[in-house]
Amino acid sequence: MEYSETNLVVGAGFSGAVIANLLADRLGERVLIIDKKDHIAGNCYDFRDENGIMIHKYGSHIFHTNNEKVWKYLKQFTDFNTYMHKVIGVLDGIETHIPFNFNTLYDVFPQSFARRLEQKLLDVFEINTKVPILEFQKQDDDDLKFLANYVYEKIFLHYTTKQWGVKPDEVDGAVTARVPVYLSKDNRYFQDKYQGIPQDGYTKVVERMLDNENIELRLNTDFQEYKTKNFKRIFYTGSIDEFFDYEFGKLPYRSVNFKFETHNREYYQSNACVNYPCNYDFTRIHEYKYYLGDKSEKTVIAKEYSEEFELGKNERYYPIPKDENTALYNKYLQEAKALKNVYFLGRLGDYKYYDIDKAVLRAIELFEEICR
Repeated sequence: MEYSETNLVVGAGFSGAVIANLLADRLGERVLIIDKKDHIAGNCYDFRDENGIMIHKYGSHIFHTNNEKVWKYLKQFTDFNTYMHKVIGVLDGIETHIPFNFNTLYDVFPQSFARRLEQKLLDVFEINTKVPILEFQKQDDDDLKFLANYVYEKIFLHYTTKQWGVKPDEVDGAVTARVPVYLSKDNRYFQDKYQGIPQDGYTKVVERMLDNENIELRLNTDFQEYKTKNFKRIFYTGSIDEFFDYEFGKLPYRSVNFKFETHNREYYQSNACVNYPCNYDFTRIHEYKYYLGDKSEKTVIAKEYSEEFELGKNERYYPIPKDENTALYNKYLQEAKALKNVYFLGRLGDYKYYDIDKAVLRAIELFEEICR
């Protein structure tokens, strides 16, 4: 292959697949996309097991967006069902809704006390608003202080400690803002206009994106094999510190370990995702057949354990948002800016937490920037 007229895309997850598709389809350019994994779709990889259940290998992935451009782009490759994600949490042995909302209030407290708390909340905050838990703790009223402390301990404190391995006050505000009190009776985890699961799964979406005569895919392939070759452009969705051989040190990540179990019953739990903030060492249990309404006499669950990322042992999942980590990333970013025709994107390339729609939008906007 003559590489000088070929784009190299490193990583066949959504970020890499979108940029590869746009280059090949809109510009008619040749693209070589490589991935060190033995499959496409990155951490969104899913597959049907022997029970006919669509398994999300790396944890549940729920698509949601308010972005019309992203929705229309993805609709070229898939239809979505109308699944709207709800999360159940076990608080004091009671299954209830997370984020904590008015329905949760009445599930865990006596009616009269719940009614009093609801009125006080509405006296202070707007209905249908989400109040970050750490902001919520600043109220003077004794009842609201009690509620804030309850939510903080039962939902936030232990779960956050398990997930991030640090105390909540050591976690960036961007993380704490993801655990709000929702002044609503809306039990959905997301309120976006567009929500759902691709009807044939996420892997099939990426497969269709890469089904183009201008795209060549090579799996089980490391970037080191191509690092010295002269490509037209390089789009790198791997970890930016790895690209630069950890010149300034390793960027910290949290990883996740999933323990899969098959059970001889139709359902294991009452919901696709059940959180255990205060019990057990795992953070939550996923039950996959809920997402596409798969029918089987058996069911498959995955218990999710959060752990530190260790190179060569596990996968990078979540960039850890702390000032010193941002400063380290910015050192690599400065090095990246000095490179000609090398672009970094995706959760690892940008060292930023992206939902699927944000990763897709980032790739689309990068493509538009190149075309200008």
